[in-house]
Amino acid sequence: MMKYLLILAYSFNLFAYIAIPASTKQLLVVSADGFENNQALLKTFERLNNKWTEVFKPIHVNLGRNGLGWGEGIIRFKHQQNEPIKMEGDGRSPAGLFRLATFFGYEQHRFDFPYLQVDENTLCIDDSDSPYYNMIIQAKEKSPFNSYEFMKREDILYRRGITVMHNEKNVKKHGSCIFLHIQKAEGSPTSGCTSMSEEQLIKIMTWLKKEQNPLLLQLPEAYLQKGFK
Repeated sequence: MMKYLLILAYSFNLFAYIAIPASTKQLLVVSADGFENNQALLKTFERLNNKWTEVFKPIHVNLGRNGLGWGEGIIRFKHQQNEPIKMEGDGRSPAGLFRLATFFGYEQHRFDFPYLQVDENTLCIDDSDSPYYNMIIQAKEKSPFNSYEFMKREDILYRRGITVMHNEKNVKKHGSCIFLHIQKAEGSPTSGCTSMSEEQLIKIMTWLKKEQNPLLLQLPEAYLQKGFK
């Protein structure tokens, strides 16, 4: 009987409502069938009169090739010990609740969000031993870094994108350079970001407003069963 009660208590905590900060009026919710699934649905919500209302139709998105892993977000979720933790180079997108930072792209655009026009010297550093780990910087000299990512690529993947504030404290090897960006192809997984069609990404970027303090909630479906408030 005692063991049964403990399981009930754990389940109650696991599926409790997720409390979204009161200052957040816009929310992106990405849900996958499980941690190993690299395909997911993105839903958009806005809070009016303290009630969440869905804005657009659900959008198909691609996750990391190996699915999801618990990331470094703004709250710590209670989870089972055998569930994966997001680490550098693991091919997993981060699970959790995350801030959205700068929008970026190859050309100049106007959004209701800070925007960075990237060039050939704009890098995101994924070298865990660098003091610039998990940061987007301007660097003409590349030799100080063992590993980095060009933000202006030869393809269209980063032609438009949103920086996800995963691992804000830049903890070594806990994952870096996480974005919402354009998909390589329909159904094509990423290295750890979340991708979608350019048309859908533009729609989201046009809708989001910095003053609404938008957040990204990205989780396996089981953790979203009771919803959020």
